[in-house]
Amino acid sequence: MQTMRVHGEVAAYNRIVCMEQKENPVVEKTPARRSLPPTRGGARKSEGFTAEERGAMKDRVREMKTARRGADGESDVLAAIAKMPEPDRGMAARLHAIVRASAPQLVPKTWYGMPAYGDADGEVVCFFRNASKFKDRYATFGFNDKAKLDDGNMWPTAFALTKLTPAEEKRIAALVKKAAAK
Repeated sequence: MQTMRVHGEVAAYNRIVCMEQKENPVVEKTPARRSLPPTRGGARKSEGFTAEERGAMKDRVREMKTARRGADGESDVLAAIAKMPEPDRGMAARLHAIVRASAPQLVPKTWYGMPAYGDADGEVVCFFRNASKFKDRYATFGFNDKAKLDDGNMWPTAFALTKLTPAEEKRIAALVKKAAAK
């Protein structure tokens, strides 16, 4: 019934446009609207956010609300780490210890549901994104623009992690110290 009404309205509109064109040839035709073709399942697939992305956005909204109440970021980070599956949980726990030891002035907080560490103004300096969060092949330890890592005209801002060895831990500690320097 709804479809017939819409088609009837379109037909009536088209008749009016045709009559106007005969009376006034300067009037341009409006282009016909096309619908997207259906997929194999018959319905059009959504090109919006994935379930993981929507979940991260919901986490961010929750974090902003709890930040207004003055919640403890340390306990939020530890809870986020505890929810992670292995091996992400082990890497996140180790990275948390490295960041806290290397730059104690950074404040732990969650950022889109992931462990992050911010400056005194609350701006995120570095973060850990577990591989399972978005079904990635590797975990990521990254830095935002507040990090003081500038090195010429180009420098890395994120690192893929598949395993943490003493060599990576030493490099990350040095990067965190540099990123948090004033």
